[in-house]
Amino acid sequence: MNDGRDLDRIIAFLHDDLEHLERVMREAMRSVAPVVPAIGEHTFGGGGKRIRPVVVLLAARLCGYRGPRAIQIAAAAEYLHSASLLHDDVVDGAETRRGRPSVNARFGSKLAILVGDFLFARACQTLVEDGDQDILASFAESIRAMAEGEVVQLTRSFDPDITESTYLEIIGGKTSSLLAASAESGAILGGVTRAERRSVRDYGAQLGLAFQLVDDALDYAGQEHDLGKAPLTDAAEGKLTLPLIATLKRCSTGERDAVTAMLKSFALQSAAGRAPDRDEVRRVAECVARHHGVESTFERARQVCAQARERIEPFVDCEAKRAMQALADFVVDRRH
Repeated sequence: MNDGRDLDRIIAFLHDDLEHLERVMREAMRSVAPVVPAIGEHTFGGGGKRIRPVVVLLAARLCGYRGPRAIQIAAAAEYLHSASLLHDDVVDGAETRRGRPSVNARFGSKLAILVGDFLFARACQTLVEDGDQDILASFAESIRAMAEGEVVQLTRSFDPDITESTYLEIIGGKTSSLLAASAESGAILGGVTRAERRSVRDYGAQLGLAFQLVDDALDYAGQEHDLGKAPLTDAAEGKLTLPLIATLKRCSTGERDAVTAMLKSFALQSAAGRAPDRDEVRRVAECVARHHGVESTFERARQVCAQARERIEPFVDCEAKRAMQALADFVVDRRH
Protein backbone atom coordinates (compact mmCIF):
# COMPACT_ATOMS: atom_id res chain seq x y z
CA MET A 1 0.00 0.00 0.00
CA ASN A 2 1.40 3.42 -0.95
CA ASP A 3 -0.89 5.49 1.37
CA GLY A 4 -1.51 8.04 -1.37
CA ARG A 5 2.13 8.70 -2.26
CA ASP A 6 1.47 7.94 -5.94
CA LEU A 7 -1.38 10.46 -6.01
CA ASP A 8 0.73 13.05 -4.20
CA ARG A 9 3.43 12.73 -6.87
CA ILE A 10 0.86 13.04 -9.65
CA ILE A 11 -0.66 16.15 -8.07
CA ALA A 12 2.83 17.66 -7.73
CA PHE A 13 3.49 16.90 -11.42
CA LEU A 14 0.23 18.66 -12.41
CA HIS A 15 0.42 21.34 -9.71
CA ASP A 16 0.11 24.44 -11.89
CA ASP A 17 -2.67 22.99 -14.04
CA LEU A 18 -4.65 21.85 -10.99
CA GLU A 19 -4.29 25.26 -9.32
CA HIS A 20 -5.63 26.83 -12.51
CA LEU A 21 -8.44 24.27 -12.56
CA GLU A 22 -9.59 25.18 -9.04
CA ARG A 23 -9.81 28.86 -10.02
CA VAL A 24 -11.78 28.02 -13.15
CA MET A 25 -14.26 25.84 -11.24
CA ARG A 26 -14.96 28.46 -8.60
CA GLU A 27 -15.39 31.13 -11.24
CA ALA A 28 -17.93 28.88 -12.98
CA MET A 29 -20.11 28.90 -9.86
CA ARG A 30 -20.76 32.64 -10.07
CA SER A 31 -24.49 33.26 -10.16
CA VAL A 32 -27.14 35.86 -9.42
CA ALA A 33 -28.36 33.40 -6.77
CA PRO A 34 -25.90 33.68 -3.83
CA VAL A 35 -26.64 30.14 -2.69
CA VAL A 36 -25.09 28.70 -5.88
CA PRO A 37 -21.50 29.78 -5.12
CA ALA A 38 -22.06 28.82 -1.48
CA ILE A 39 -22.99 25.29 -2.50
CA GLY A 40 -20.14 25.29 -5.02
CA GLU A 41 -17.66 26.14 -2.29
CA HIS A 42 -19.12 23.42 -0.07
CA THR A 43 -18.86 20.93 -2.93
CA PHE A 44 -15.45 21.79 -4.36
CA GLY A 45 -13.95 22.71 -1.00
CA GLY A 46 -14.77 19.34 0.50
CA GLY A 47 -11.70 17.62 -0.80
CA GLY A 48 -12.01 14.95 -3.43
CA LYS A 49 -9.26 13.41 -5.47
CA ARG A 50 -10.00 15.21 -8.76
CA ILE A 51 -9.39 11.89 -10.52
CA ARG A 52 -11.37 12.83 -13.62
CA PRO A 53 -9.60 16.14 -14.26
CA VAL A 54 -6.28 14.43 -13.56
CA VAL A 55 -7.08 11.80 -16.19
CA VAL A 56 -7.96 14.51 -18.75
CA LEU A 57 -4.71 16.36 -18.09
CA LEU A 58 -2.50 13.26 -18.08
CA ALA A 59 -4.09 11.80 -21.22
CA ALA A 60 -3.62 15.11 -23.02
CA ARG A 61 0.06 15.20 -22.06
CA LEU A 62 0.52 11.56 -23.00
CA CYS A 63 -0.79 12.40 -26.45
CA GLY A 64 1.29 15.54 -26.85
CA TYR A 65 -1.14 18.35 -25.95
CA ARG A 66 -0.21 21.05 -23.42
CA GLY A 67 -2.60 23.88 -24.37
CA PRO A 68 -5.29 25.71 -22.35
CA ARG A 69 -8.24 23.66 -23.66
CA ALA A 70 -7.27 20.77 -21.37
CA ILE A 71 -8.07 22.87 -18.27
CA GLN A 72 -11.57 23.66 -19.54
CA ILE A 73 -12.30 20.06 -20.49
CA ALA A 74 -10.95 18.88 -17.12
CA ALA A 75 -13.27 21.35 -15.39
CA ALA A 76 -16.25 20.07 -17.38
CA ALA A 77 -15.45 16.52 -16.30
CA GLU A 78 -15.42 17.59 -12.64
CA TYR A 79 -18.69 19.54 -13.04
CA LEU A 80 -20.34 16.37 -14.36
CA HIS A 81 -18.92 14.27 -11.56
CA SER A 82 -19.96 16.75 -8.86
CA ALA A 83 -23.44 17.12 -10.35
CA SER A 84 -23.90 13.35 -10.30
CA LEU A 85 -22.83 13.21 -6.64
CA LEU A 86 -25.33 15.91 -5.67
CA HIS A 87 -28.13 13.98 -7.35
CA ASP A 88 -26.94 10.61 -6.01
CA ASP A 89 -26.93 11.88 -2.43
CA VAL A 90 -30.53 13.01 -2.79
CA VAL A 91 -31.58 9.65 -4.25
CA ASP A 92 -29.71 7.77 -1.50
CA GLY A 93 -30.75 10.13 1.30
CA ALA A 94 -27.06 10.44 2.19
CA GLU A 95 -26.31 12.59 5.21
CA THR A 96 -22.54 12.84 4.72
CA ARG A 97 -20.10 13.20 1.86
CA ARG A 98 -16.32 13.08 2.39
CA GLY A 99 -16.72 13.35 6.14
CA ARG A 100 -18.91 16.46 6.01
CA PRO A 101 -22.65 17.06 5.79
CA SER A 102 -23.85 16.37 2.27
CA VAL A 103 -25.28 19.27 0.28
CA ASN A 104 -28.80 17.90 0.65
CA ALA A 105 -28.34 17.57 4.41
CA ARG A 106 -27.04 21.12 4.77
CA PHE A 107 -29.00 23.02 2.11
CA GLY A 108 -31.96 20.73 1.42
CA SER A 109 -32.74 18.27 -1.35
CA LYS A 110 -34.41 20.79 -3.65
CA LEU A 111 -31.37 23.04 -3.79
CA ALA A 112 -29.07 20.03 -4.14
CA ILE A 113 -30.99 18.90 -7.22
CA LEU A 114 -31.13 22.38 -8.74
CA VAL A 115 -27.45 23.12 -8.22
CA GLY A 116 -26.68 19.69 -9.64
CA ASP A 117 -28.64 20.78 -12.71
CA PHE A 118 -26.64 24.03 -12.73
CA LEU A 119 -23.40 22.03 -12.79
CA PHE A 120 -24.64 19.79 -15.60
CA ALA A 121 -25.50 22.95 -17.55
CA ARG A 122 -22.06 24.46 -16.85
CA ALA A 123 -20.42 21.29 -18.12
CA CYS A 124 -22.47 21.32 -21.33
CA GLN A 125 -21.80 25.04 -21.82
CA THR A 126 -18.05 24.50 -21.40
CA LEU A 127 -18.00 21.62 -23.87
CA VAL A 128 -20.05 23.54 -26.45
CA GLU A 129 -17.75 26.55 -26.11
CA ASP A 130 -14.76 24.29 -26.72
CA GLY A 131 -16.42 23.31 -29.97
CA ASP A 132 -14.95 19.86 -30.60
CA GLN A 133 -17.79 17.60 -31.71
CA ASP A 134 -15.93 14.41 -30.84
CA ILE A 135 -15.28 15.56 -27.28
CA LEU A 136 -18.88 16.73 -26.92
CA ALA A 137 -20.18 13.40 -28.25
CA SER A 138 -17.96 11.43 -25.85
CA PHE A 139 -19.20 13.30 -22.80
CA ALA A 140 -22.82 13.25 -24.02
CA GLU A 141 -22.63 9.46 -24.20
CA SER A 142 -21.16 9.44 -20.70
CA ILE A 143 -24.04 11.52 -19.30
CA ARG A 144 -26.54 9.09 -20.81
CA ALA A 145 -24.66 6.08 -19.43
CA MET A 146 -24.37 7.64 -15.96
CA ALA A 147 -28.10 8.30 -15.77
CA GLU A 148 -28.96 4.85 -17.13
CA GLY A 149 -26.63 3.16 -14.64
CA GLU A 150 -28.32 4.94 -11.76
CA VAL A 151 -31.76 3.96 -13.03
CA VAL A 152 -30.78 0.29 -13.37
CA GLN A 153 -29.23 0.27 -9.89
CA LEU A 154 -32.32 1.90 -8.34
CA THR A 155 -34.76 -0.45 -10.06
CA ARG A 156 -32.73 -3.49 -8.96
CA SER A 157 -32.45 -2.36 -5.34
CA PHE A 158 -32.54 -5.15 -2.72
CA ASP A 159 -32.58 -7.77 -5.50
CA PRO A 160 -30.54 -10.86 -4.48
CA ASP A 161 -30.74 -12.22 -8.02
CA ILE A 162 -28.70 -9.41 -9.57
CA THR A 163 -25.88 -10.91 -11.62
CA GLU A 164 -22.24 -9.92 -11.85
CA SER A 165 -22.74 -8.88 -15.48
CA THR A 166 -25.59 -6.54 -14.50
CA TYR A 167 -23.47 -5.12 -11.70
CA LEU A 168 -20.62 -4.46 -14.15
CA GLU A 169 -23.07 -2.75 -16.51
CA ILE A 170 -24.22 -0.52 -13.65
CA ILE A 171 -20.75 0.58 -12.59
CA GLY A 172 -19.71 0.80 -16.23
CA GLY A 173 -22.35 3.49 -16.60
CA LYS A 174 -22.17 5.16 -13.20
CA THR A 175 -18.40 5.44 -12.83
CA SER A 176 -16.46 4.02 -15.74
CA SER A 177 -18.15 5.98 -18.53
CA LEU A 178 -17.07 9.41 -17.25
CA LEU A 179 -13.47 8.33 -16.74
CA ALA A 180 -13.50 6.83 -20.24
CA ALA A 181 -14.72 10.13 -21.69
CA SER A 182 -12.18 12.06 -19.62
CA ALA A 183 -9.31 9.98 -20.97
CA GLU A 184 -10.63 10.03 -24.53
CA SER A 185 -11.00 13.81 -24.50
CA GLY A 186 -7.30 14.17 -23.67
CA ALA A 187 -6.42 11.88 -26.56
CA ILE A 188 -8.65 13.89 -28.90
CA LEU A 189 -6.88 17.08 -27.84
CA GLY A 190 -3.59 15.40 -28.71
CA GLY A 191 -4.76 14.54 -32.22
CA VAL A 192 -3.66 10.91 -32.04
CA THR A 193 -4.85 8.09 -34.31
CA ARG A 194 -8.22 6.41 -33.83
CA ALA A 195 -6.52 3.29 -32.50
CA GLU A 196 -4.50 5.29 -29.97
CA ARG A 197 -7.57 7.24 -28.95
CA ARG A 198 -9.43 3.95 -28.37
CA SER A 199 -6.57 2.63 -26.25
CA VAL A 200 -6.57 5.74 -24.06
CA ARG A 201 -10.35 5.57 -23.71
CA ASP A 202 -10.06 1.93 -22.68
CA TYR A 203 -7.50 2.94 -20.05
CA GLY A 204 -10.03 5.36 -18.55
CA ALA A 205 -12.84 2.81 -18.68
CA GLN A 206 -10.78 0.13 -16.92
CA LEU A 207 -9.55 2.65 -14.35
CA GLY A 208 -13.17 3.58 -13.64
CA LEU A 209 -14.22 -0.04 -13.17
CA ALA A 210 -11.33 -0.63 -10.78
CA PHE A 211 -12.09 2.55 -8.86
CA GLN A 212 -15.69 1.48 -8.23
CA LEU A 213 -14.71 -2.09 -7.39
CA VAL A 214 -12.39 -0.76 -4.68
CA ASP A 215 -15.07 1.65 -3.43
CA ASP A 216 -17.50 -1.24 -3.12
CA ALA A 217 -14.94 -3.43 -1.31
CA LEU A 218 -14.08 -0.60 1.09
CA ASP A 219 -17.76 -0.24 2.03
CA TYR A 220 -17.39 -3.63 3.72
CA ALA A 221 -13.77 -3.31 4.88
CA GLY A 222 -13.05 0.40 5.38
CA GLN A 223 -13.15 2.59 8.45
CA GLU A 224 -15.52 5.54 8.84
CA HIS A 225 -12.71 8.07 9.41
CA ASP A 226 -11.18 6.98 6.09
CA LEU A 227 -14.36 6.62 4.06
CA GLY A 228 -15.97 9.88 5.19
CA LYS A 229 -19.23 7.98 5.66
CA ALA A 230 -20.52 5.08 7.70
CA PRO A 231 -19.31 1.72 6.38
CA LEU A 232 -21.75 -1.06 5.46
CA THR A 233 -24.18 1.32 3.78
CA ASP A 234 -24.47 -0.28 0.34
CA ALA A 235 -26.53 -3.35 1.24
CA ALA A 236 -28.59 -1.31 3.69
CA GLU A 237 -29.45 1.05 0.83
CA GLY A 238 -30.27 -1.85 -1.47
CA LYS A 239 -27.08 -1.73 -3.52
CA LEU A 240 -25.83 -5.23 -4.22
CA THR A 241 -22.18 -4.82 -5.14
CA LEU A 242 -19.56 -7.38 -6.08
CA PRO A 243 -18.51 -8.40 -2.53
CA LEU A 244 -22.09 -9.48 -1.78
CA ILE A 245 -22.85 -10.79 -5.28
CA ALA A 246 -19.76 -13.02 -5.12
CA THR A 247 -20.75 -14.15 -1.62
CA LEU A 248 -24.26 -15.12 -2.72
CA LYS A 249 -22.73 -17.32 -5.44
CA ARG A 250 -20.47 -19.13 -2.95
CA CYS A 251 -22.49 -19.42 0.23
CA SER A 252 -24.78 -22.24 1.31
CA THR A 253 -28.47 -22.29 0.47
CA GLY A 254 -29.28 -21.52 4.11
CA GLU A 255 -26.97 -18.51 4.15
CA ARG A 256 -28.39 -17.23 0.88
CA ASP A 257 -31.94 -17.56 2.23
CA ALA A 258 -30.95 -15.66 5.37
CA VAL A 259 -29.32 -12.84 3.42
CA THR A 260 -32.32 -12.67 1.07
CA ALA A 261 -34.64 -12.35 4.06
CA MET A 262 -32.53 -9.56 5.49
CA LEU A 263 -32.53 -7.71 2.16
CA LYS A 264 -36.33 -7.91 2.12
CA SER A 265 -36.31 -6.52 5.65
CA PHE A 266 -34.07 -3.64 4.55
CA ALA A 267 -36.44 -2.89 1.68
CA LEU A 268 -39.46 -2.76 3.98
CA GLN A 269 -37.65 -0.54 6.46
CA SER A 270 -36.49 1.75 3.65
CA ALA A 271 -40.03 2.04 2.28
CA ALA A 272 -41.22 3.01 5.76
CA GLY A 273 -38.47 5.64 6.05
CA ARG A 274 -36.64 3.78 8.81
CA ALA A 275 -32.97 2.95 9.13
CA PRO A 276 -32.09 -0.72 8.65
CA ASP A 277 -31.53 -2.97 11.64
CA ARG A 278 -27.79 -2.69 12.34
CA ASP A 279 -27.58 -6.26 13.64
CA GLU A 280 -28.94 -7.53 10.34
CA VAL A 281 -26.51 -5.33 8.42
CA ARG A 282 -23.67 -6.73 10.54
CA ARG A 283 -24.78 -10.29 9.79
CA VAL A 284 -24.72 -9.60 6.04
CA ALA A 285 -21.18 -8.22 6.42
CA GLU A 286 -20.13 -11.28 8.42
CA CYS A 287 -21.38 -13.53 5.63
CA VAL A 288 -19.36 -11.52 3.10
CA ALA A 289 -16.29 -11.87 5.32
CA ARG A 290 -16.73 -15.65 5.67
CA HIS A 291 -16.76 -16.09 1.92
CA HIS A 292 -13.95 -13.63 1.16
CA GLY A 293 -16.13 -11.29 -0.89
CA VAL A 294 -13.91 -8.29 -0.15
CA GLU A 295 -10.67 -10.07 -1.00
CA SER A 296 -12.02 -11.35 -4.32
CA THR A 297 -13.26 -7.86 -5.21
CA PHE A 298 -9.83 -6.34 -4.54
CA GLU A 299 -8.27 -9.05 -6.68
CA ARG A 300 -10.69 -8.28 -9.50
CA ALA A 301 -9.78 -4.59 -9.21
CA ARG A 302 -6.08 -5.43 -9.48
CA GLN A 303 -6.72 -7.46 -12.63
CA VAL A 304 -8.72 -4.63 -14.19
CA CYS A 305 -6.02 -2.06 -13.37
CA ALA A 306 -3.41 -4.31 -14.96
CA GLN A 307 -5.53 -4.20 -18.12
CA ALA A 308 -5.64 -0.40 -17.89
CA ARG A 309 -1.85 -0.25 -17.72
CA GLU A 310 -1.59 -2.57 -20.72
CA ARG A 311 -3.73 -0.26 -22.85
CA ILE A 312 -1.20 2.58 -22.63
CA GLU A 313 1.91 0.42 -22.72
CA PRO A 314 2.55 1.04 -26.47
CA PHE A 315 2.86 4.81 -25.92
CA VAL A 316 6.32 6.38 -25.75
CA ASP A 317 7.73 6.45 -22.23
CA CYS A 318 7.27 9.87 -20.64
CA GLU A 319 6.38 11.38 -17.30
CA ALA A 320 2.66 11.48 -18.16
CA LYS A 321 2.67 7.77 -19.01
CA ARG A 322 4.43 6.92 -15.76
CA ALA A 323 1.91 9.06 -13.87
CA MET A 324 -1.00 7.23 -15.51
CA GLN A 325 0.53 3.90 -14.50
CA ALA A 326 1.03 5.21 -10.97
CA LEU A 327 -2.59 6.37 -10.92
CA ALA A 328 -3.70 2.81 -11.64
CA ASP A 329 -1.56 1.63 -8.72
CA PHE A 330 -3.10 4.24 -6.45
CA VAL A 331 -6.63 3.23 -7.39
CA VAL A 332 -6.13 -0.34 -6.19
CA ASP A 333 -3.95 0.50 -3.17
CA ARG A 334 -6.06 3.30 -1.66
CA ARG A 335 -8.08 2.80 1.48
CA HIS A 336 -10.57 5.65 1.07
